[in-house]
Amino acid sequence: MLLGRTSSSIGINSSDRKDTEYNAFLAPFTYPASNDTYLTDSSSRTFQNNSNHDDDLLDFGFTRPDFPPGQLAGTVEFYRRHVFLCYKSPAAWPPRIEAWEFDRLPRLLHAAVASGKGRMKKETLLTICEGHDGTETSNGDILIFPDMVRYRRLTHFDVETFVEEVLVNDGEWRPGNPEALLASYVFVCSHGSRDRRCGACGPVLVSRFREEIELLGLQGKVFVSPCSHIGRHKCGGNVIIFGSSINGEATGHWYGYVTPKDVPSLIQQHIIKGEILDSLWRGQIGLTAEEQKKSQEQRIHQNSVTNFKENTEEFMDTNNHTTGTVGFQFQESIATCCQDNRYSSCHQDNHMSLEKTKIAGAIETEAKLLTDDDEFRENVPSRISNGKAASRKFCSIPTWLDYWEQEDTYAALSVVCAAVSVVIAYRCYKNS
Repeated sequence: MLLGRTSSSIGINSSDRKDTEYNAFLAPFTYPASNDTYLTDSSSRTFQNNSNHDDDLLDFGFTRPDFPPGQLAGTVEFYRRHVFLCYKSPAAWPPRIEAWEFDRLPRLLHAAVASGKGRMKKETLLTICEGHDGTETSNGDILIFPDMVRYRRLTHFDVETFVEEVLVNDGEWRPGNPEALLASYVFVCSHGSRDRRCGACGPVLVSRFREEIELLGLQGKVFVSPCSHIGRHKCGGNVIIFGSSINGEATGHWYGYVTPKDVPSLIQQHIIKGEILDSLWRGQIGLTAEEQKKSQEQRIHQNSVTNFKENTEEFMDTNNHTTGTVGFQFQESIATCCQDNRYSSCHQDNHMSLEKTKIAGAIETEAKLLTDDDEFRENVPSRISNGKAASRKFCSIPTWLDYWEQEDTYAALSVVCAAVSVVIAYRCYKNS
């Protein structure tokens, strides 16, 4: 059973689309099968009026049996424009827009959009969001995405003209002044009279979003509102985020199976950083199901490549820093040794080579030098006088050490230190 087959929103598409599930998604007049226990009838109104509130949270909330998410990418039906009518609160919404008995504005707007669908250039989805007079979303306000514009105070007298001029002709509604929407807008499906899962999850998520927005000081920059059914009940909590933070483009991204603990990540990663949270991503406006899947695959691949490069660079930086530190410590220990013993012979400026293969030759030369005591004594003054220059030779040691493996470095250090020990022992023997 596909719970996303019916919708309180209207999707306007070209007449030649044949897909049965898609047409069912677009047809707001199709009523669900009576054995769907998740759907409620008009007599139950909303989840807020249900006396078994705790039972609803347990059975239809974030711990419900069907909650573990499956494949989400590609579950948003193709459309290119989303129209929101701000009108009252979820407690006042009937299961379907067209069933609004006493409020003419939503009912007439629904009828006008349905009758004009064949003449619209853009596939359009109509949804209700919360409206309160004197707020960011007052009753009668119209929000249009991804155009990011708002028209204030639409009345039932203006419906026909508005639909014709704005939605059919892609122009402006002359009696109204379109306002640019500069903030990010978060819509959470909270249509409890339509589906008990949305009624259980939606209000909790709306409260959590508002708490996080206040905590981060994002009032006026991020707005959140409950909205009517947007399809795929089983993916609740369903969230749509409209804004211009992704690649600098104004677009709308859908998320499913959202829980309260996901709210900080959505705000930090999606809204603030402009990065999509792929684990919950359902799709976006303007892409077909296949394009959504392909987009996610490319994004995941690109993220993997980027992470690999960053990890590699971090490893190389850490390795180079460690190797350089070992070389510096070795140089410092050799200099201390020479100062303590008042000899400069450990500065083998004439015999120390920058190539690892010549270390053995340098040690052999040092041993030969020490066998001739007279020659050694004659060389001491000159080698002491050249000590300063010889010390500068050691500045190059970290350079060739950087090209060695760690094991080679330790072996070379051991050999050199052994040679220094032989030199010191021999001198002490000669001076005794």
